[in-house]
Amino acid sequence: MKKSFLGVLIVLAVLIVVVVMGVGHVLDSIVKRGVETVGPKIMQVSIKVDAVNLSLLSGSARVKDLVIGNPEGYKTPQAISISSADVGVKPLSVFSDKIVLRSVLIEAADITYEGGLGGNNLSKIMNNVNATAPNGGPAATNTPARAANKPGRKFEVDDLLITGARVHVSLTGIGGKELTLPLPDIHLTDLGKDRDGITTTELTQRVLGAITTAAITTVANATTGIGKGVENWGKDAGKAVGQDVNKITRGIGGLFKK
Repeated sequence: MKKSFLGVLIVLAVLIVVVVMGVGHVLDSIVKRGVETVGPKIMQVSIKVDAVNLSLLSGSARVKDLVIGNPEGYKTPQAISISSADVGVKPLSVFSDKIVLRSVLIEAADITYEGGLGGNNLSKIMNNVNATAPNGGPAATNTPARAANKPGRKFEVDDLLITGARVHVSLTGIGGKELTLPLPDIHLTDLGKDRDGITTTELTQRVLGAITTAAITTVANATTGIGKGVENWGKDAGKAVGQDVNKITRGIGGLFKK
């Protein structure tokens, strides 16, 4: 009797594992499609992901080869390239209205700053995101009925770390001067920690805003000797999140007077 009961438990456990693994495989394609569909609507640039691997059993996920393109008019091939990102997920939250990401670790990202007298690529993308925010952003839902009746899922990100990133600088207008600079670590915590969480657009604002601020500050500090007015970038960079970040680049005019 005990052996039979134990056998039933083992069979049930195996079935649960198979179902969870199957659901995880389906979610992989849903998440990948969601990133490549919703992301461009928010940023107004192309976004491609090579693969998303989600394991509900371990509560982990990995995003491979995420590439964010540049707005029209910029010559560099992409704005941001991430070879891999490791994510810790609260497993059952993927079925709820608020997805909880316990941790996000992004290592060795490549960020391109292409700037000139008319602005820069990162500021342009940030402005696109800010323009989307007042409308609540695009719906991040998978069914038409749900999209029509309620907003998209929200997020909570407990800990996000971007480390070992580099910013590739292409200063157009002064002979295409290029240089590569290390970017300081970016560490964000308790995003959407409250009960309701934050939308996809709000999360994009916070993360992209931090990246844009760090990149512009790094470029400003490295190019203070190139022309007058550049030293003012760093002072204004901290105001980038949620504002018109083109204000930061007004000092770039001094670069073209040399």
